Amino acid sequence: MPEYLKNHNAPFTIGNDESWLVEKRYFHDGEIIDLDIDFSQKINLPITDDSVIDKQRTGWYLTPNPMHAAIRNFLNWAVIILLISLGYLFLQPILDIWGLGGFGTGRVRFGLLDYPILAVFVLPILFAPIILRVVANLSDLVKQRTFLLDSPRSPNIKIDNMPTANEELNVEIKFPKKNSKWMDIEVLWRVGVLPPSRESLMTAFGKKTNQQPPPGLTTELPHHWHVNLDDGTGGGEDSPMESNDVKGGLFIRPMRIMEQSENVKLKNGKVSLKPPKGFWPGTVFSPLIRVHWELVIMIKRESGRSLMWVEPLNVQHPKNKSSVEANVNSGRTETNHPSTIH
Repeated sequence: MPEYLKNHNAPFTIGNDESWLVEKRYFHDGEIIDLDIDFSQKINLPITDDSVIDKQRTGWYLTPNPMHAAIRNFLNWAVIILLISLGYLFLQPILDIWGLGGFGTGRVRFGLLDYPILAVFVLPILFAPIILRVVANLSDLVKQRTFLLDSPRSPNIKIDNMPTANEELNVEIKFPKKNSKWMDIEVLWRVGVLPPSRESLMTAFGKKTNQQPPPGLTTELPHHWHVNLDDGTGGGEDSPMESNDVKGGLFIRPMRIMEQSENVKLKNGKVSLKPPKGFWPGTVFSPLIRVHWELVIMIKRESGRSLMWVEPLNVQHPKNKSSVEANVNSGRTETNHPSTIH
């Protein structure tokens, strides 16, 4: 048994039973095999060609309008104000009995209907985020069209040795042509867990791909699937409006479980990156479990919104079992920019 396992990658645990859990273990006769041996570092399940990685997590990406994140925070407060207002109006008859009736309890007529005066103040607060969201999306679409008309050439990336999990990464980066509006360039690499394929999830639940999905899984979205903007495993809107001119979109989605290294400025075309925090496994790209590593180059521009190049990495595994806590984020593009995660 030990000789057989030496040709396989080490088991790993990401997260725990109390939160998100991604785990790989070996069983024999119904019992867990827990041996203190050196496993193979070779990548047995590398990233395949023409995969979802090539379509959704490779190439140039833009930074969404920062208004999106501000709107999301503002919307939380708008909902709180709405609930307080409804509670206040609900208690208004009791307050009148006690002689405590006050502001907002009167009526104002619009057309044939009467509305509480308080609604005149609350409704604009609720509709403002929607209007601002539309403005931000239109701004993003304009930025995307402008970028597509004059997109830069791909950088030349050279890695000294085969990347290995939990070890430093030495990278050499050269740009065929730099834009005059580019400023500082920072580099990092990160690791995380991507969602399983829709087919594997449906199979795990004993369903066919064209059947009603289980709770928590979205219904089929043929148009988004066609342009690779969604694989049907999401739980709602996770990114700003994207142009369909680029398959996969121009806004990279964060991995729900993700950890990244420190940002390091690129000097003289070379950079040395420390590994992300924790003891992670190497690359695993199977239909059900997907541990993904990628290199991110962030280019600050005069316009204020940074430009990113994302390069997927096939990373070797550690020799021994790995275990790391799952750092779960919201999964929304506008609130998980690499420069804001520490």
